Amino acid sequence: MDLVEPTGASRMELKGLFPRELEDFAVSIGLEPYRGRQIVAWIYRRGTTNFDEMTDLSKVVRGRLKECATVLDLRAVAEVRSEDGHTVKVLFELPDGQRVESVLMVEGRRRTLCVSSQVGCPLDCGFCATGRMGLLRDLTAGEILDQLIAVRRMLSAKGEDLTNVVMMGMGEPLLNYDNVVRAIRLMNLDYGPAIGMRRITLSTVGHVPGILRLAEEGLKVGLAISLNATTDAQRTQIMSINRKWPISALLDAAHTYRQKTGRRVTFEYVLLHGFNDTPDDARRLVKLVRNISCKINLIPWNPIHNAPFLRPPQPCIDRFVEILADAYLTATVRYSKGVEIAAGCGQLYQDVSAPQASA
Repeated sequence: MDLVEPTGASRMELKGLFPRELEDFAVSIGLEPYRGRQIVAWIYRRGTTNFDEMTDLSKVVRGRLKECATVLDLRAVAEVRSEDGHTVKVLFELPDGQRVESVLMVEGRRRTLCVSSQVGCPLDCGFCATGRMGLLRDLTAGEILDQLIAVRRMLSAKGEDLTNVVMMGMGEPLLNYDNVVRAIRLMNLDYGPAIGMRRITLSTVGHVPGILRLAEEGLKVGLAISLNATTDAQRTQIMSINRKWPISALLDAAHTYRQKTGRRVTFEYVLLHGFNDTPDDARRLVKLVRNISCKINLIPWNPIHNAPFLRPPQPCIDRFVEILADAYLTATVRYSKGVEIAAGCGQLYQDVSAPQASA
């Protein structure tokens, strides 16, 4: 078979392309379209990054692919495990030297991966470490997806596999909308990772246009919205995004998402002692969400350096839950895993001012 010379000097990055795009790429170098589908299975299902391992392609074709294409392979430069072994934080180095963290959480038969979507975050919520980095750049769809592929390889060596994915790592997913949605669709590929949409959750601080756009997308992923306060004055103190999209707009968007997708929305509420954890806060929360089909995840604040907050004592948490339960709201307390290794909700952070030595 005669292979066509690729146009341009740079090689094509294949990870992050949809099956049809890989078919088109195969055709562009003189291959049959089905060769693109074979490449899809190697990259996304088997997690292969080496063209020599694609043994149902001829040596000639594999050699040609090496000349005109690349397959991203994020480098895990460090792994930190919690004392109980149920949480693993993985530090990945990106091709340009930037770094992001992913967190694997083990609970019973569940293997949940918390995935990052940006290097840093531009929103600087007062209770979260990641925002202190600022936004360095968005991740590509391939870089988002490869966190999942790399961790699946780790689990496969032990005869295990991922069951759930949460877009709750570094960054605001809806500010990197196109790459995040592309990555989610690739996670869902039947002959790829095959993670069901109902096992994928996207968390947002409340980017209303992104929520409404996602409602129209047809993905039907779980949506988790960080509410964290019951008045606009209170929420604006800890989440600057509230100045642009206040609580009323956020709740309207949540209601629209529920109507469009049929999925029950989750409201995440970080409990900050003496700020938003009083019985009055709980009663206001009931009034805000009682007409929305939802569940509430209460998250006792995970400490970060030099932040003016305290984690609530257990009696305070119990009283808050009791008030929600008395109003027949579904509420659970989510005690973050891996807090001692800074892997809990709001703790992911890379000191970009410090020299980065490989582990």
